[in-house]
Amino acid sequence: MSDVALFNMIINPNIIEMEYAVRGPIPQRAAELKKHGRNIIFCNIGNPQALGQRPITYYRQVLSLLEDPDSIGRERNLRSLLNKAGLASKALLSDELLNTAEDILKKMETGMGAYTESRGPAFIRQAIARFIDRRDNIDEEGIPSDPDKIFLTNGASEAVKFILEMMIASPKDGIMIPTPQYPLYSATIKKNGGAQVNYYPDEDSDWNLKKSMLEESIKDAKKQGITVKAIVVINPANPTGAILSEKSMREIIEFAKEHEMAIIADEVYQENVYDGKFISFAKIIGKEAVPLFSLHSISKGFYGECGQRGGYLELRNPPGIKDHACKFLDVLVKQASVSLCSNTAGQLLTYLMVTPPLPGSESYPLFFKEKTQILDDLYEKAEIIRAAFKQMDGMKCFGRIGALYLFPRLEKLPAGTDDFDYCMALLEETGLCTVNGSGFGQKKGTNHLRIAFLPPKEMLKEVLPQWIAFHNKYVNRK
Repeated sequence: MSDVALFNMIINPNIIEMEYAVRGPIPQRAAELKKHGRNIIFCNIGNPQALGQRPITYYRQVLSLLEDPDSIGRERNLRSLLNKAGLASKALLSDELLNTAEDILKKMETGMGAYTESRGPAFIRQAIARFIDRRDNIDEEGIPSDPDKIFLTNGASEAVKFILEMMIASPKDGIMIPTPQYPLYSATIKKNGGAQVNYYPDEDSDWNLKKSMLEESIKDAKKQGITVKAIVVINPANPTGAILSEKSMREIIEFAKEHEMAIIADEVYQENVYDGKFISFAKIIGKEAVPLFSLHSISKGFYGECGQRGGYLELRNPPGIKDHACKFLDVLVKQASVSLCSNTAGQLLTYLMVTPPLPGSESYPLFFKEKTQILDDLYEKAEIIRAAFKQMDGMKCFGRIGALYLFPRLEKLPAGTDDFDYCMALLEETGLCTVNGSGFGQKKGTNHLRIAFLPPKEMLKEVLPQWIAFHNKYVNRK
C-alpha cells in the first residue's frame, strides 16, 4: 500500500508539538534493538508487572470470579463434592473470596459488561470515601470525604485530562507544574493550548520547596499576562522520587489560597514512601476553602495494575464558574458522561484497593505477605542502584527514596554532549533503557536521568557493573 497522501489535512498543531519523553526516542530505539534480538531492560516507565512483579493474588482471584460469575457456583459445587468424599484441596478458592465476589456482583447489579453510572457505582465511591477518611484519620472535627465528589477514572491520567480540559479556556490560562515533572502534565497543557508555568524545587536541599520559589514563578507568569489557575503537586514525586515535608505542603496551600488557584494533588505513589508516612493534601487542607483535586490509581503502590486502568479523582471545595450559573461539579459530571464511564475491571480493582482483606480474615496473611515483600523489595532495589551511583564519577542523587524512581544528576559529561546523548549511549552499550532528564524539564545547565527501580535484583546485579564501567569511560573520554 502506498504511503503517498491523497491530500493534506490541517490538524491541531498543539498535538504535533506535544512531547512525551517516557515513550520518546530512547524507548523507541530500545524497541528497535529488542526487535533485532538485543536484551533490553526497560526502566523508562513505572510499569512493575512488565519487569516481573507478580499481581496481588487476592485482587486477581476476586477479579477472575467477577469476570466469570459461573465459576462461583462451580467452586461451591466442587467444594461440596470434596467435602462429602472427605477430601480437601488448597487449590479451591475460599468461601471468603466467593462471598466477596458475590457481594460485589450483587452491588454491581448489571455485571462487568455493562456501562455504569458516569461517576462510577455509588457503592465504590462510598468505599473510596471511607478509605480516604481512614487514611487521613478523620476525627469528629475533620472534614469527611463526600462520595458525590468522587469520580472513578481510567487511571489518574484521565482525571488529569478532565481537570485541565475544563480549566484551560485560553492560551493565557496557566498551570503551575513542578519541574522536573511527569510529562503527562506538560503534554496535556500543550494539547489544550494552555501555558505551562514551571516552578523548581531545590534539588540540593533534597528537592524541598519554599513559598518564595512559587512566588518567583507566578510573578514571571503574570508579567507575561498569564492567569495561573492551578498548581500541580506530585507527592511522592515523579520523576525525582522526592517526598514533600508537611511544612512545604502548608506553604503550597497558603500560596494557592492567596492567589485564588486550585491544587491538583497527584498522590498515586502514596504507598511508595518506604521509610516514612504519607500525608495527603486533603488532611492538611482541612477546613481551608482551597479547591483541591486529589488523584489516586491502581497502577502504582504495591498493586502495579497499570494495564487495568483504574483510579479515582476526589474534589473538595469546588470553585465557582465565572459568568455562569452552573456548578463546577455539574460540569465535571458532564465531562465524565462524555466517556459514558470508566472500564469496570479498573473500577472493581479500585474498590479492592480501598477495601483490602482485614486482619483475621482468611485472605489477609497472603495479602500482607505479598504487599510487604513487594514494598521491601522495591526499597532494597532502590538502595542497590543508589549505592552504584557512588562508584560513578560525577553522579549525585538527592532526596529520600519515594515513588518508583531515582533521578540522579550527571555533573560530568564530555564537552558537546547532554543527558540525551548519555542515555542513548547507555542503551546502545548496556541495553538499559532510561529517560533523559531534559524529557521531564530541569533547571538550565543541569543534566539528569530517570531510572525506574523495578528490574529483579538478579538483573540489576548483572547490569549495574556494566553501567558503572560504561559511565566512568563515557564521562572521562576526551
